[in-house]
Amino acid sequence: MAALTTDRNTPSRLGDMREGPVAANVRIHKGAMLMRDVDGMLRPGATATGCVGVGRAEEGVDNTGGAAGDATIKWRAGVFLMANAEGDAVAAGDEDAACYIVDDQTVAASDGAGTRSKAGVVDEATSEGVWVRFDAALARAV
Repeated sequence: MAALTTDRNTPSRLGDMREGPVAANVRIHKGAMLMRDVDGMLRPGATATGCVGVGRAEEGVDNTGGAAGDATIKWRAGVFLMANAEGDAVAAGDEDAACYIVDDQTVAASDGAGTRSKAGVVDEATSEGVWVRFDAALARAV
């Protein structure tokens, strides 16, 4: 495509709400941490490799018995409060470091000896839990 020679109304995606295909045979609860698998399908957070955290489910979807992509889900990127793993807790001072997916509401400080995928970047660890910045591109870069 050639360079512009006049003004252009460039399309944009405003906001942080997204929608995407759900993996086969999974149920996702509203409010769950979501991860994208190697096939680009969305699934609830779980201890697994080759995935990356993308955000929070904005609705519940039941694709049990369904094939990959039979259902879609609305989800949101952003900063969300997740539970802190016992025994591998994210600590104060871990801000701006990666944290790792344990399940659909819990993150840990380490990759569990190579068994966990990155959830996102620690925004803050508090007594409430861990505030995680979900941005797949950022998570892959840290």
